[in-house]
Amino acid sequence: MSKPRLWITRRLSDATLARAARDYDVVINHEDLPGTAEQLIAASADFDAILPCHSEHFSAGVVAQFSDRLKIVANHSVGVDHCDLPALKGHGIVVTNTPDVLSDATAELAMLLMLGAARNAVAGDRIVRSGAWDSWSPAFMVGKQVTDARVGIIGMGRVGRAFAAKARGFNMEIHYYNRSELRADQAKGAVYHDSVESLLGVADFLSLHCPATPETTNLMNTDRFALLPAGAVMVNTARGALVDEAALLNALAQGQISAAGLDCFQTEPGGNPAFAAHDNIFMLPHIGSATRKTRDAMGFRALDNLDAFFNGKTPGDLL
Repeated sequence: MSKPRLWITRRLSDATLARAARDYDVVINHEDLPGTAEQLIAASADFDAILPCHSEHFSAGVVAQFSDRLKIVANHSVGVDHCDLPALKGHGIVVTNTPDVLSDATAELAMLLMLGAARNAVAGDRIVRSGAWDSWSPAFMVGKQVTDARVGIIGMGRVGRAFAAKARGFNMEIHYYNRSELRADQAKGAVYHDSVESLLGVADFLSLHCPATPETTNLMNTDRFALLPAGAVMVNTARGALVDEAALLNALAQGQISAAGLDCFQTEPGGNPAFAAHDNIFMLPHIGSATRKTRDAMGFRALDNLDAFFNGKTPGDLL
């Protein structure tokens, strides 16, 4: 019996590629460039399965041109805002993602961004690295303390709860907004707010962990930045679409927030060039899940979903 034909759109971990090559008739995009609409359409006629990343966009217009051969899109990501799920399902294509396995890595990065933004990491690194550190004073590089502060978390899914667990290590008072209140064993003492607006009023630190949807686009806008306590710090390791970037710059200029830590942007790759002029924006290039352990786990989770599907079973991460 011939192996299912699989297209892997990006350069995944070595362990993932080795397993895929063992079990599938696999074609790997070693150039490691995002798959274009034209490539996706062509692949639908040549492959039984596609294992894409967030960089490939399965819009309704693209999916409408798909062949009937393609049966499953096994995403190498948790977020699926790059997939038009109704269009894919309407075409009879199964869609999966990779939850759970990247929660701790992303939460670690959120904590790094929060600490770095709060404690002037960008300016401090620049001063030392450039040889400009030539004095010291008790008033020098004074930042915002994380320990014992109040943190607001928007989105208490897997990553949000992993971040809360790490925040407890700093004895932070944890508040959260979620679509529904968590069970007590999941909340672990975190205070529930039934609206974003209520949460923002107590968030000396704010960390975003919700998906990008039409409802959450520009979630943090001018009106909502104004609700934060003066001098708050905002962190975003979820999706760039959650933050109105012009409103963020304005809130920084007015001192409404003192700093921001960002791992995602409205334009990716590239980010927002206007942010580069601000030492109080600590930025990383969307690397929340970029650890060797997590990349292997994500790849294996995607392959687990493919294995289940081609063995006549329901994939564990069916969307």
